[in-house]
Amino acid sequence: MLIRLETDNDEAAIRAVEYAAFRNHPQHAPGAEPTEHLIVDALRASGRLSLSLVAEDGGAVVGHVALSPALLGNAPEDAPEVAMKDGNQGWYLLGPVGVTPERQGRGIGSALIREALEVMRDRGARGVVLVGEPGYYARFGFSARPGLTMDGVPGRYVLGLSLDDGEVRGRITADPAFFVTAEA
Repeated sequence: MLIRLETDNDEAAIRAVEYAAFRNHPQHAPGAEPTEHLIVDALRASGRLSLSLVAEDGGAVVGHVALSPALLGNAPEDAPEVAMKDGNQGWYLLGPVGVTPERQGRGIGSALIREALEVMRDRGARGVVLVGEPGYYARFGFSARPGLTMDGVPGRYVLGLSLDDGEVRGRITADPAFFVTAEA
């Protein structure tokens, strides 16, 4: 398996992976269409897709991870990266992460996340935040952080990982791309 940066030729495959990964996912209401593939498209179209990695096996894209600038504190909607009240910058939001259903449970998602964190560390990012299952993301070093919040999300699911031994505090505001609605 090869993990690499996305290319223009990967966009359709990424859409298919993210759609398949989240179709019938328990986080969605029964019968609801997933939007993760649309989130990636919207981040890319807005120029806010900071990192997009694919897992390729046998020439086929079987997994994908995206990172975008974390909007923390009181952020204007159109700011690509926003300083926190104390001037903190360089934080990114991880997600979505998707693996084709037939390949899930084989470490592909974990490998994508680990590689994404290494790339962001190499790029000088201060850290990464996400909304997710603490039991899963703890293996990568993520944990709930005092003072790190997101409206409408229980604090135990708002997770952060410092890449430079700094601390992050503030309210995460999701990029408008995360509010796209399913295609009709």
